[in-house]
Amino acid sequence: MTYAAWIILTASLVGVSCGLMGVFLILRKQAMMSDAISHSVLLGIVIAYIITSEVSGFYMLVGGVFAGLLTAFLVQGLGSLNVQQDASMGIVFTTLFAVGVILISTSLGNAHLDIQHALMGEITFIPFHAISLPFIGEVPEATALLAIVLVIVLFFITIFYKEWKITTFDPALAASLGLPVLVLHYLFMSLISVTTIASFDAVGAIMVVAMLITPAASAYLWTERLTIMLLLSSVFGVLAAIAGYYIAVWIDTSISGSMAFATGIIFLISFIFSPSHGILAKYMRKVKTA
Repeated sequence: MTYAAWIILTASLVGVSCGLMGVFLILRKQAMMSDAISHSVLLGIVIAYIITSEVSGFYMLVGGVFAGLLTAFLVQGLGSLNVQQDASMGIVFTTLFAVGVILISTSLGNAHLDIQHALMGEITFIPFHAISLPFIGEVPEATALLAIVLVIVLFFITIFYKEWKITTFDPALAASLGLPVLVLHYLFMSLISVTTIASFDAVGAIMVVAMLITPAASAYLWTERLTIMLLLSSVFGVLAAIAGYYIAVWIDTSISGSMAFATGIIFLISFIFSPSHGILAKYMRKVKTA
């Protein structure tokens, strides 16, 4: 595959994984939890590096999952103390992100980890860090990791589809049916953390948040069926990856930033032309009833 194809494929894997998980975040009205986790995982990466001297691979995933679960636990804990959820997320993620930044500045020295890398990622270098896989050959390490994460996400969504559907739309009903709502919640947050940390090194925090929220929000405008919403969100994530790459090439700018910008364009189109919630459709209905 060509250099451009590897970048687009890697970003598309991010778009599909984040798009699938983002649908449940949107429906649970926890969209900004993605922002909280995507920033707080920096602390997990730093702790993992301090312990193992590595900023990639299994230990990074473990550190990211730890930070993600810590974020979810602290937000849940503050919520139980009657602190508003948005305030809880703001307090937790800014504090944990700040601790991560301080540790980078004071403890990591010359490690290949900095704030620019954390925010924007290094997707342009993805094709240069390859591993050899049986029957496949040379594959960028980040691409292989993201493919594995996508398989994990698809597996858990398939296995727990009904349970997450019930807990998403009616947690009280789920609890009355005997479903372990809290366990399912933390399992979901673990998957969000895994998806975030796998995408973090490649595309940075900004694009992770954009891919988790915007394709799902766009899909929400087009349909009320969960399965269709999951499919549309994944498609929009891939379209944003492709369009964003060519926008970046066209104006010679950040690839990750352009892909995040492309998700905004897709949402704007959806907001205007959606048949049920779009501005144009609402205007046409208003004209007909006038």
